[in-house]
Amino acid sequence: MKVLITGGAGFIGSHLADALLAANHQVMVIDNFSTGRSDNLEPHSNLRLMEGTIANADFVNQCFDSFFPDMVVHAAASYKDPNNWTEDVLTNVMGTIHIVEASKRTNVRRLIYFQTALCYGLKPLEQPITLTHPFFSGSYSGGSSYAISKTSGEQYIELSGLDFISFRLANAYGPRNLSGPLPTFYQRLTEQKSVFVMDTRRDFIYVQDLIEVVMKALNGKGHKGFYHISSGSDFSIKELFDAVIETLGVKMDKPVDVRPRGEDDVFTILIDPSKTNKDFDWHTSTPLQSGVNAAIQWYKAHEINQTFTHLKPTEEKK
Repeated sequence: MKVLITGGAGFIGSHLADALLAANHQVMVIDNFSTGRSDNLEPHSNLRLMEGTIANADFVNQCFDSFFPDMVVHAAASYKDPNNWTEDVLTNVMGTIHIVEASKRTNVRRLIYFQTALCYGLKPLEQPITLTHPFFSGSYSGGSSYAISKTSGEQYIELSGLDFISFRLANAYGPRNLSGPLPTFYQRLTEQKSVFVMDTRRDFIYVQDLIEVVMKALNGKGHKGFYHISSGSDFSIKELFDAVIETLGVKMDKPVDVRPRGEDDVFTILIDPSKTNKDFDWHTSTPLQSGVNAAIQWYKAHEINQTFTHLKPTEEKK
């Protein structure tokens, strides 16, 4: 196969590129390195790296016309600055439209998209959340520019008429992950900075478990439409923190400060993976502690200068 991956130097995209190259497929990666890292990708004879933004339609068309992919995995997303709504729209909405239009024009067989489970809003009506749950229930905005723009992109994909699969994701973690609480805990603990945890819960999915599903989708499994990728179980952020300090061997002088969540955060994101379990013959297999161990070994081997979140900093919340 020839597979084009947007955001392919990022966390999920680079792991997928590794898996595809190991299976002897041809891969083109598009990335602007806003949050991706060049050292996430090793040089390979079947890998082409194109540096640029999907917000530029001409650049996107040049990439498609020089590669003519069979499949597209759209992993690129803007999320590093929660106040930069313009960049979120340019990348997550207009960029997605550019990818969709180029995919249609070059007869791409299947487009795979990664969507945030925040599409269901900050006050979900059920736990676990099923695929029939309405968008943004109890919160007209979904809590963030990231959630709004990612959901808009998903809706344009659905409108396109392409054969697509949109994977709505639990919180992915593992080596190369630079967003969310895990890398933040690691960075602050290793720099002897103060640490707190939010009083929230998340359904964590280890990156290699996620990649297993995506590879199945690229090989024809699944039906056009929407799926969840999740473990089906949620953990408190305090439990994640405890797994980090166990791996690091850190002894706390006092219990970690547990703070109430902000208004743009949701208490738990627990999504139902039963349709994915059935259609892809798949279940998660990586325990949380094992995944945390693997992530921290990667952090130790690589310099972590910056972590990211779609949430506003605590001091900005009203």
